[in-house]
Amino acid sequence: MVPIVIMLTRLSGTQFVLNSDLIERIDATPDTVITLTDGTKYVVADSMTQVVAAVRGFRSEIVALSAMVPPDLEQLFPTPHTAHLAPVTSLPGREAAAERRES
Repeated sequence: MVPIVIMLTRLSGTQFVLNSDLIERIDATPDTVITLTDGTKYVVADSMTQVVAAVRGFRSEIVALSAMVPPDLEQLFPTPHTAHLAPVTSLPGREAAAERRES
């Protein structure tokens, strides 16, 4: 699964990407401080509004792309038909469940 990442700018001007699923809160103090769920904090040059817009934009892109995926993934990723494997040993409780269904 691809994480939801957004591109942000540090105060020094260098850019980095951040997994937006890990954002717990965004504060403007007046610098924008992003706090992650593990307590890590990032101070960024982007405004709070810009960060929120980046998260919304990326998430909306994912939703839009998901409409293009057919409901049957077998069409996208056909799997070769292989022999079905049987368990090496019988599973506990299976015989008892089969007997209850028969009676």
